[in-house]
Amino acid sequence: MNFPPFPIHRPRRLRARGAIRGLIQENNLMISDLIWPIFVTEGSQPESIDSMDGVYCLPINQAVEAASRAIDWGLRAIAIFPRVTPELKTSGCEEAWNPNNLVNRTTRAIRKAVSDQIEIMLDVALDPYNADGHDGLFRNGEVINDATLECLEKQALSHAESGASILGPSEMMDGRIGRIRAVLESNGYPDVIIFSYSAKYNSAFYGPFREAIGTEQLLRGSKASYQLDASNSDEALRMVQRDIMEGADAVIIKPGLPYLDLCQRVSREVQIPTFAYQVSGEYAMIKAASKRGWINGEQAVMESLLAFKRAGCRGILTYFAPFVAQWMQGIEN
Repeated sequence: MNFPPFPIHRPRRLRARGAIRGLIQENNLMISDLIWPIFVTEGSQPESIDSMDGVYCLPINQAVEAASRAIDWGLRAIAIFPRVTPELKTSGCEEAWNPNNLVNRTTRAIRKAVSDQIEIMLDVALDPYNADGHDGLFRNGEVINDATLECLEKQALSHAESGASILGPSEMMDGRIGRIRAVLESNGYPDVIIFSYSAKYNSAFYGPFREAIGTEQLLRGSKASYQLDASNSDEALRMVQRDIMEGADAVIIKPGLPYLDLCQRVSREVQIPTFAYQVSGEYAMIKAASKRGWINGEQAVMESLLAFKRAGCRGILTYFAPFVAQWMQGIEN
């Protein structure tokens, strides 16, 4: 598109005042765009996470309180991840589908306290429960796909029964969305939503998360045989299309900022609701630089979240959600 030359065309006229900038703003971030990931623990006191300043593993009663505060702040969804005690981690991952496991009990407690005022998303993957640290069953030095699917079916059903309204399969096994959708349909849970981690990359940015859930010392080898290679975007698009065909309602790109190009490709080319996960490593970098005074933390957070919206994401999973919600409402943190 051609524009008239200066001085007829002065782009700065539209940047001169806040009201004008607001009128022509192309993308907006709203509190309702954010999903807040929280960690839960069996303990009676919150447990700090060294690499995630300001984030804690919460006992169940405090997770319930956090959900209530989230509603007050205008957040509409939380995602719950467990720090499972070491004695419950096994090679068979049986605790993953225990009806009384940590996330299922937390979900029931939140539902009892706030009913359906907030969406509860639970992860479908075996790594928090796996003595080998992998997202699937680990046998003879490799992750076994088809046997893992049977575990994921049972895990997904236990989460639906506990009151989860959204399931987030994140383990990147072949065929898992179809199997999970089928077990939900056949057991009377057709309305449970699947937000599939269709494009989850083998990334260095997950380190603080693994500390949070207690898997960083357990992982044997890498996850390269099932998570995506950072070089590939066409492959990721194929994974998105496959998951849609199997019954996914929306897709998640993980990590977020290093893969903005993929967020944009999926939202434009596939046109399914697309979410990004601003992962633990992204959070830790911004927090660390802000704490040292190297960047303006609040501005960096807002800028990073707007990048997701600009790339076409409908929403973002971010550990900054409670801070942003309070900033936007003028509440003192």
